[in-house]
Amino acid sequence: MLQVDFTNLDAARVGPDRGVEWDRELAAFTPRLEAARDALWERAGAPEAMLGWVHLPEATDVLRSVQRFALSREDVTDVLVLGIGGSALGAKALDATLGGAGARLHFVDNVEPEPVAALFDRLDPRTTLVNVISKSGTTAETMAAFLLALDWLRRSLGDGWKRQVVVTTDPERGALRPFAERHGLASFTIPPDVGGRFSVFSPVGLVPLALAGVEVEALLTGARKANASARADVGENLPAQTALAQHLAWRKGQRISVLMPYSTRLALLPAWFVQLHAESLGKAYDRSGSRVHMGPTPLPAVGATDQHSQVQLFREGPFDKVVVFVRHREADRDLTLPAEEGLEELGYLFGKSLFQLLRAEAAATAHALAAARRPNYTIWIERPDAYHLGWLLQHLMWQTAFLGELWNVNAFDQPGVELGKRYTYALLGRPGYEELAEELARAGVKP
Repeated sequence: MLQVDFTNLDAARVGPDRGVEWDRELAAFTPRLEAARDALWERAGAPEAMLGWVHLPEATDVLRSVQRFALSREDVTDVLVLGIGGSALGAKALDATLGGAGARLHFVDNVEPEPVAALFDRLDPRTTLVNVISKSGTTAETMAAFLLALDWLRRSLGDGWKRQVVVTTDPERGALRPFAERHGLASFTIPPDVGGRFSVFSPVGLVPLALAGVEVEALLTGARKANASARADVGENLPAQTALAQHLAWRKGQRISVLMPYSTRLALLPAWFVQLHAESLGKAYDRSGSRVHMGPTPLPAVGATDQHSQVQLFREGPFDKVVVFVRHREADRDLTLPAEEGLEELGYLFGKSLFQLLRAEAAATAHALAAARRPNYTIWIERPDAYHLGWLLQHLMWQTAFLGELWNVNAFDQPGVELGKRYTYALLGRPGYEELAEELARAGVKP
């Protein structure tokens, strides 16, 4: 079960008036939220709308092919995942929470040479599978790592390198698809109507996660629950409601959106969320071409760790943040704190459990923020398992889509990222980018 507690969202009110404004705003925005819901589901069948992620949880044929592949590669001890941004962040976050039963995942999502060299030094190419993930097959960072991985495999395995590579790319276009076909490599498809930051439930995320022993079927089952919620009336539509909460915060000047799970295992979830919201909603223009400069700045935090660093700022700094806690109701395993003679001052801890302490800290932090008139709300899941995390991630993708509708921006493109890519190609001398190279030379820009 996924639930949301909006009690502290209207932090300016206390006592019996708490929640009154939220109920009023939800009623007032219901027509707009219903229109947004209907528009999103209507466009979900159009390839150019880039809403293919909506249907990924229903793609049982893809799920079965991924599961068969994972079963066929039980000899693999390590997976080198070559991808960046949406090609890595979702799987990385879920592996940190759910992995461990299968192969170890190693993510190469940067091109700093020392960490990459260290990976090649310690991995065994005979039991390492290289999963290269790039829709275009030209992503500079990913393909640079792939070139090195190919050389590493070939030097050790000769022609046997082909068994140690699996490609995830566009079904027809790009440089990787013909390369995979020419060499007979195992391959999976990234649907053309699914953008990178929305791709975790495609083979982009499912392949490495299945190899890591994650229950990928449970992930998709949970994601289907989020889809059902996104179809519901506004009173039961949790993605629409949390999108409204973010919209109201933006309207009141709280333009930094903090995601703070109270779980070390979920520590990488905010990094995935940062890309999802920043790349989807940080837009200079709306759909009509008007200049708007929209987008909340997403900020990662982890409880209880950040109670001792960022919470000071959240509570006493500028009134520019809305804090979203993610909490789970049950612990898979708990530890009871023993009594210790000579440390009687710690008697309030004796007999308590670590999970009790964590729950108390989360509740105390939320109330302390509300007492300082800092809006916050809590997303509750039963436990951080595959089912509930599938539900949570799909929920946050739907929230992003609803916000795009409320703000009339295209949540599924990323024009601000593309120019930096083209400048990179120009600096490296890629053919076709000569004019940009001249522009950079005139500006004195060098690699």
